[in-house]
Amino acid sequence: MSRRTETILMNALVIVVALFTAFPLVWMLSVSFMSPGEASVFPPPLWPANATLENYVELFARGGVGRYVFNSFLISTCATLLALTFNVTAGYAFAKMRFAGRDAVFGILLGALIIPAQVGMMPLFLMLKSMGIINTYAGALVPWIASVFGIFLVRQFALSIPDEMIEAARVDGASEFRIFRSIIMPVLTPVLVTVALFTFLTSWNDFMWPLIVLTGEQNYTLPVALAALSREHVQDNEMMMAGAVITTIPVLLLFLALQRFYIQGMLSGSVKG
Repeated sequence: MSRRTETILMNALVIVVALFTAFPLVWMLSVSFMSPGEASVFPPPLWPANATLENYVELFARGGVGRYVFNSFLISTCATLLALTFNVTAGYAFAKMRFAGRDAVFGILLGALIIPAQVGMMPLFLMLKSMGIINTYAGALVPWIASVFGIFLVRQFALSIPDEMIEAARVDGASEFRIFRSIIMPVLTPVLVTVALFTFLTSWNDFMWPLIVLTGEQNYTLPVALAALSREHVQDNEMMMAGAVITTIPVLLLFLALQRFYIQGMLSGSVKG
């Protein structure tokens, strides 16, 4: 088989896989513009007969989705800022600062990666309950303050920074904060975007923890609110698809806009150190 034929077959396979992967998203978007009950027939139509925004209007006007979008955006944004603050500083410290027990502590943190997050939810819930921050934004943000994966990713990337560059800045009289702000942060840009994007996407799509800690409907995030609405509108497939579009499109666009930095940060963190 010639190289040209192999290239054509490979490209054709990639296109088929891409279409197969994208079809559910395209059909979800299509159904969201259908009239109520239109998608319930068999076989279901691929395109709306008469496109309408009725489902979106219903969600925002009567379903209160605007409030839930705000809750999700607020929690995801704050979670991203917290994750950047603690993961980046901790990852840099484990990579370039020398202190007693550094490697031992980092080894213990890595060991925590094998423990499912669900195991710690009940103890964390009881702890937050004793602190009186259940059903608050603060309680929803606690798991995102720092993550072992984020610290590990930043550390692996920071290991690639030459020690000579840091030592030269110290000889010139730069403080540790100035070195971190002016030298380290620009170099860490790819992994900063990676951590920020990963945290935002994960916190935006998170369902289990907000379901546990946010007991009041006014504080629901979008995934939790849509799950509650689906129980009330079991037959409203078109409305639920509209809710799924509202949940999916913002993070999809964000990922597409920043995917170059995300992939660069993931690959760099996986091969360095």
